[in-house]
Amino acid sequence: MNTYSYWGHGGPYETWVDFLHRWAAAEPPADPATLPPLSEDDFPGETWERFALHLGEALDKRLKSWDRHLAQALLAAPDEFSAGRALAQARAGLEEVRTVAGHPGLPETLRTRFTELVESQITDFQSQIERNLDNLAATNGSDIRWIEQRRRTVRDNALTGRSTAPAADPWAQAPVGDRPRRRVVTD
Repeated sequence: MNTYSYWGHGGPYETWVDFLHRWAAAEPPADPATLPPLSEDDFPGETWERFALHLGEALDKRLKSWDRHLAQALLAAPDEFSAGRALAQARAGLEEVRTVAGHPGLPETLRTRFTELVESQITDFQSQIERNLDNLAATNGSDIRWIEQRRRTVRDNALTGRSTAPAADPWAQAPVGDRPRRRVVTD
């Protein structure tokens, strides 16, 4: 077992925990690619248990925030194109969560466990959206045509798929503020 004797710094453990706290709060963290590798031999079992709690809490917080933003975007979507865009952006947001859960610097056991947990949550989110549409369809007075269009949009843009768009594409973002983007129309 390695021991770290840093003056004023807890070594790789502290680096990871600081990153996880900032990342969970959606503060601009350091690039996850710069995180140091961790080995199972680095710490005793109790330390790994604490680390797993930090990692689990960070992933949970990010997924809850992600879910809240997706629900707001879907409710605000005036048409199926906007709903599809919201789902595509949501997939891009999930890639960051998947990257942290399956980070190559984590020991294989943690990486496998947390990757499986994240993938399970993503599948549950997809199922929940579809169940909500089923419940809405069972309600009298619901617009069945709109529900079927939304169902198709949700299935065509499944959250369980992988994002193909780069996350930094500014045109993939919804307009900010109360005004839409300027459009130039020529006759």
